Amino acid sequence: QVQLVESGGGLVQAGGSLRLSCAASGRTFSVNSKGWFRQAPGKEREFVAAINWNGGSTIYADSVKGRFTISRDNAKNTVYLEMNSLKPEDTAVYYCAVDNRPWALTKDSDDYVYWGQGTQVTVSS
Repeated sequence: QVQLVESGGGLVQAGGSLRLSCAASGRTFSVNSKGWFRQAPGKEREFVAAINWNGGSTIYADSVKGRFTISRDNAKNTVYLEMNSLKPEDTAVYYCAVDNRPWALTKDSDDYVYWGQGTQVTVSS
């Protein structure tokens, strides 16, 4: 059974940094793109970042471009999200996800079939 487990969330002051991790088990996703999404209270889930199978291509939401960096370690079946210069509007539950299609790269949440349980990120002003 596939399981994605996020970690690294927490409370941080504005301007601070956090690093999220998402470890997959039950299946190897070395040829699948991986992404991060977030959902703030009362808002729709939104795309944050995605990375292709070998880390050679990445895409970001405009709101996080230049502040967040997505990376992956296929040997560890893990994807990361380095978040710097955090703002209160970054407060949300962050979810990692895996696209079941090999070689693809997309920001469309409908293309991601495996999801983690989420980790809370709270940025205080």
